[in-house]
Amino acid sequence: MRAAVYHGPNKVEVAEIPEPDPAPGTVKLRVGFNGICGTDLHEYYAGPIFVPTSPHPLTHQELPLTLGHEFSGTITAVGDGVTGWSEGDRVAVEPLYTCHECAACRAGNYNICAQIGFHGLMSDGGMAEYSVVPVHMLHRLPDTVSLELGALVEPMSVAYHAATLGDTTPGDTAMVFGAGPIGIGLWFALRGKGIDDVFVVEPSATRRAAIEHLGARTLDPSQLDVPEFIADHTGGRKADAVFDAAGVQPAVQTALACVGARKPMVSVAIYEKPLTTPLLNLVMNESRIQGSLCYTGADFEAVINLMAQGAYDTTGWVTPIALEDVIDEGFEALHAGTKMKVLVDPSIEGAS
Repeated sequence: MRAAVYHGPNKVEVAEIPEPDPAPGTVKLRVGFNGICGTDLHEYYAGPIFVPTSPHPLTHQELPLTLGHEFSGTITAVGDGVTGWSEGDRVAVEPLYTCHECAACRAGNYNICAQIGFHGLMSDGGMAEYSVVPVHMLHRLPDTVSLELGALVEPMSVAYHAATLGDTTPGDTAMVFGAGPIGIGLWFALRGKGIDDVFVVEPSATRRAAIEHLGARTLDPSQLDVPEFIADHTGGRKADAVFDAAGVQPAVQTALACVGARKPMVSVAIYEKPLTTPLLNLVMNESRIQGSLCYTGADFEAVINLMAQGAYDTTGWVTPIALEDVIDEGFEALHAGTKMKVLVDPSIEGAS
């Protein structure tokens, strides 16, 4: 079968590799779509970062391996001992390996497991024609949710988990900083939670246009004093929750200036550079910074339910490509900012 195999920085090869067979407790999936994540970009341009160069303690795999942790598929075979799943079932994959033994796992917070692993970063993943996954990763897709949407369940669950940590309720004012895929997911999640008063702060005109097309209200920080605007908009109360999905110093500084008293700034970004965080505003307002990592099965199910209700729209920001085009139309296009979200479709012919 064809697969995008990661060998190290700037080296991903679309190669023929053996087609996997399901082991006990696993199923074999024909991959529908696989999203390219920002983490994949970091690995391609600056890795290996998370991809292990010695056997991972949970997956026992190491470089080289097949990328892809955001994917959907259809079951084509089931391993011994598998019950409740059959050939033809359509699924989204929650790609976490956890130890079940550390303090976080024992407390039920397996998304922050001390030895966490990802299918497609610490094991062979879904950027291929087929992938074998443990049954604990499977989430059934309703007939009304396409495989294309199914591949977006993982990143949208990242955003949904962060939105939940913001602890907003209908009638609150929320702000999202950054209109990339996670920022878009935050907007969808907040709307799905009944939060109507949401502003998305984004300096890129292209990204603002994309999320405006979905119905969002945007603010351009290069043309507007955003903290002053939100203070006026809320009668001085400021935002009930702000979400940083941008991961850059200016966004963090502006977000912290917008958060209301005793309210959170939820950080769901990857910070490539150290930040200088102005803590005085946090102290004076008793506001706080809340980290957010990954998701749980409950987040997956909530996103799938919202998708089944028609709450998510891929128009204008999601582009499918062939597996053979993963470098030029995937990594390089995303890195250059000419595409927002790319889904690899192994079933279509590529130009390469």
